[in-house]
Amino acid sequence: QAQLVTSGGGLVQPGDSLRLSCTLNGPSSLNAYTVAWFRQATTKEREFVGQISKINGATFYADSVKGRFTISRDRLKDTVYLQMNSLASEDTAVYYCAAKVADFSTNSPDRYDYWGQGTQVTVSS
Repeated sequence: QAQLVTSGGGLVQPGDSLRLSCTLNGPSSLNAYTVAWFRQATTKEREFVGQISKINGATFYADSVKGRFTISRDRLKDTVYLQMNSLASEDTAVYYCAAKVADFSTNSPDRYDYWGQGTQVTVSS
């Protein structure tokens, strides 16, 4: 059973940057999955952040983070990253990575097979 591990969260000030990491524990390689990032703020529904393809590394993002957040993957390290720049208070949330075997683009959490435990990102002055 694949188990995603999310790390890198913390407390930062508005305007700061932070990088989250997603790795996979188990016999499989994260390179075999299309990976997405979601976030969930208190009292809100889980929100799609962005996705990176397992095939060609193509990405797409939610409008709320486009131009500020970047998803990348290091195939040698078998890790997917979420680089977050120009953070604002509205970015405060628990961030989750999710993975799926199929390589179609989707922002629906129901279409992802595996989930990490989440990491808290708090943006506050």
